Amino acid sequence: MDVDATIDPEIAAALAESPIGQIDFGSWDVTTVPTMRAAMENMPRPELPPPTVSSRDVVVDTTDDGAEPALRIYGEGGAGGRACIYWIHGGGYMFGSGLMRDARLERWAEEYDCVVVSVEYRLAPEHPYPAPLDDCYAGLAWTARNAGDLGIDPGRIAVVGASAGGGLAAGLALLARDRGEVAVDYQLLIYPMIDDRNRTASSRIVGAPVWSRDANLLGWRAYLGTDPGGDDVPVYAAPARATDLAGLPPTFIGVGTLDVFRDENLDYALRLLAAGVPTEVHVYPGACHGFEMIMPFADVSQRCQRDIDDALGRALQPRATDVRSS
Repeated sequence: MDVDATIDPEIAAALAESPIGQIDFGSWDVTTVPTMRAAMENMPRPELPPPTVSSRDVVVDTTDDGAEPALRIYGEGGAGGRACIYWIHGGGYMFGSGLMRDARLERWAEEYDCVVVSVEYRLAPEHPYPAPLDDCYAGLAWTARNAGDLGIDPGRIAVVGASAGGGLAAGLALLARDRGEVAVDYQLLIYPMIDDRNRTASSRIVGAPVWSRDANLLGWRAYLGTDPGGDDVPVYAAPARATDLAGLPPTFIGVGTLDVFRDENLDYALRLLAAGVPTEVHVYPGACHGFEMIMPFADVSQRCQRDIDDALGRALQPRATDVRSS
């Protein structure tokens, strides 16, 4: 695929001006990830509007390996029995934070009158799989156990994630289904990172903007603690490897045509449908990885955000049974 000929012009212009468009993540290696994080931290960030909802941070119960994941809770209080968005940030499993202020999460809490919980999971390569997923599960289980205090209906929790966060969200939905301890009502996966094998046509897009094949191999090597593509990678680490998708919650998947994750995302959506899982999938022409965050005002980004918001709005509505029982 010719990236220059097919990329959305507004996205291309934004990449030319954005610091993120100048970073070649594939040029780093596992040993230099801390330097990469420092470079990310020093990037200029847009000024955010004043907060619209309250938030607080909590430390959840200790995990099996002694970790104490933190959560940021937006929109707590008010009427009980509200829906919850459980948010998992992206960053190639190697960088990012769930405790940074996020205007989109504030907007969701306000517009949907819901509680948003953002998890701070440990990062690879210092903490490879299963540590990040363990943290996400511990935070989800804590949220469900404390639903009454948070004003949440534990039967209306939507797990939402982008990129590596989308991969963790997909793995979390599988893990929650199999353990049977916490109900996940919906999963919304924004260009999720779900297949370490890198064998699809889109995984070989030459010059893929933002997140290249080499960057993807680095992310998987850091997360798995070994070279990706082996025979013994668990399905909870790489959800595209799962063969049994029955019983997973209704799903939204969105991805751009110039994203190396495009084909693994589409294959996952098709297999979810074949397994009887209600699945909505959107493919955005000329869009690269992270496009709606890099250039939020581009037409294609606006379409993507409308699709996400619409899907969340439908997913978070009270069920007919809830209305009858109220």
